Amino acid sequence: MFSHVMVGADDVAASKQFYDATLGALGIAPGTHDDKGRVFYMTPTGVFAISKPINGEAASHANGATIGFAAKSPEQADAWHAAGVAAGGTPCEDAPGVREGSAGKLYLAYLRDPAGNKLCALHRMPA
Repeated sequence: MFSHVMVGADDVAASKQFYDATLGALGIAPGTHDDKGRVFYMTPTGVFAISKPINGEAASHANGATIGFAAKSPEQADAWHAAGVAAGGTPCEDAPGVREGSAGKLYLAYLRDPAGNKLCALHRMPA
């Protein structure tokens, strides 16, 4: 359904360091810069990008928005979370762990990136 997700950041270098660490924990190669200073993470299933806002105003996070990244296991979600905290991210929501609801049993880990964007590593647990 989605082709790409792009987040705004005033400090693209700090955000790249954070995303290189967290996405690296999920097996994704470090991001690459384009000629406009944006950073792109290319995968077979989609693209994630970081950019300074093109309107020249300060970047801001969306209230109520969450960007989810697929994790292959609870251990990989934990590694993503630890890498994010070590690279300047801030834990948010509950501690990483299993949540049960209408979507089934999920292992979730939440962080805010250096620009304040809310992120989640999600692993769908077997039924």
